[in-house]
Amino acid sequence: MMDPDSGAKPPEGGASAVPRGEGKSSRRRKAKRNGKRRDAAPVTNSEAVDSAASAGRPHSQEPNPSARKRKRRRAKSAGAQQLVQGSNAAPAAQQIPVRPEGGQLPHSAKSSSRNRRKKNRGGRGLQGRPLTPAKAAPGVAKAPAPVGSGQVSSRDIRGRAGAESLGAEQRGEKFSYVNDLYAALDLGTNNCRLLIAQPTRPGQFRVVDAFSRIVRLGEGLGTSRRLSQDAMDRAVEALRICATKLANRPIRRMRLIATEACRAADNGEEFLARVIAETGLELEIIDRETEARLAVSGCSSLVGREARSVVLFDIGGGSSEIAVIRIDDSRSSRLANHITHWTSLPVGVVTLSERHGGRDVTPDVFSAMVTEVEGMLAGFDCPPLAAFRRQGAEDFHLIGTSGTVTTLAGVHLDLPRYDRRKVDGLWLSDAEVSAMQAKLLSWDFAGRAANPCIGPDRADLVLAGCAILEAIRRRWPSQRMRVADRGLREGLLTDMMADDGVWRRVRPRRQAGSQGAGGQDEAGARR
Repeated sequence: MMDPDSGAKPPEGGASAVPRGEGKSSRRRKAKRNGKRRDAAPVTNSEAVDSAASAGRPHSQEPNPSARKRKRRRAKSAGAQQLVQGSNAAPAAQQIPVRPEGGQLPHSAKSSSRNRRKKNRGGRGLQGRPLTPAKAAPGVAKAPAPVGSGQVSSRDIRGRAGAESLGAEQRGEKFSYVNDLYAALDLGTNNCRLLIAQPTRPGQFRVVDAFSRIVRLGEGLGTSRRLSQDAMDRAVEALRICATKLANRPIRRMRLIATEACRAADNGEEFLARVIAETGLELEIIDRETEARLAVSGCSSLVGREARSVVLFDIGGGSSEIAVIRIDDSRSSRLANHITHWTSLPVGVVTLSERHGGRDVTPDVFSAMVTEVEGMLAGFDCPPLAAFRRQGAEDFHLIGTSGTVTTLAGVHLDLPRYDRRKVDGLWLSDAEVSAMQAKLLSWDFAGRAANPCIGPDRADLVLAGCAILEAIRRRWPSQRMRVADRGLREGLLTDMMADDGVWRRVRPRRQAGSQGAGGQDEAGARR
């Protein structure tokens, strides 16, 4: 007997297994529930067997229909579980839904499987974004937050080109500042320097903008006791540039200082009044003690934990500051608090070279300059440091912060051009310093000017600085000296930031079961 709807011969052994009244439309509805479409391609032999089986006709070679249902339920359950777990899903063998034999995957299972394959391809999302925040390598830039946006970030802007590294927000830390900028200006006897910086980790900051120019404000000061017109014009022109830089930045706090040239000149106050009128900048003249303390504050990070005593000197253009530091077991966070003795010599590279000549310096001229500085140091009442030194321990050293010592370091490294990153913090032995001074003394003015680390602007000043350095080394012999390419500006910035409490860390409370951000700073050291 033939089935009037399907036209297929029933299996032998009995009546048809198809219930009465079930026609083509009923089978199509069942086929649709099993993943088939009404407009599917023509049915093949294998699909006819699957269709007959799904319609309730038993087939001797087809698995049990209940087993197929269990497979489909397991596939749907695995797909739902994968969507919930995301990237922390079960192994790959449990992620792939089981395809029913001879049929298609259910629509939900097909879409979820396709999405899972895209999301888990190399751990990346649909748009190529990492599924979880990845730790960026040091120096990798990210888009800076707008100024005043209220976001806590750690910016590293080199000049006007923005470059931002991993910030406090990615380490799960917050600081008490929001995009605060600080500025420090130092108008010295020889240079005009400006630094604009932003605080980062405790005791540190990042330079946002910098400016330095040789103005020789103290030129001729030793003989006339007055600032010359040309020298003041050069200084005012440099200060105009600094005023423009400061006006283009949202500076929270700034400090602008003038040192020995304005301090010693009879017309120093008149010059500062002109600066206010022409640039709008109001500079303060600091005393010698403040200058010595600022130099120590700027170099505090270069004093090692093993040091028990340090002599820090700053060879300027018109004066030289020297601070004797003794550190006991209770070390203060501010190194300037450990200063026991200090002095300010009324001599610098500009004044000394003008008295003895800086272009043609013979060994006899150099010896005369050293003798003059030694006579000034003889009046400095400072107890010997031997009582504070441990036997056999390298707990005493010199720190030099000036153009003289940085020049010696650049010549020692034979740099094709001066590089602060290689010079700042460099250790020089006593023999290496002596060798560099002898080399510079053997060069004539043209040879010194041709060196890329000296240049024509310093060629007539560097040997006067070496004479001051030699007198200091004879007074406090040391086996090593550390070079610091930093000074008053860094000390000003450090003091202002510390006074404002910008480095007071506020750690967010960690929720139960949360992992945090690793607890590492930018250097990779665990706190």
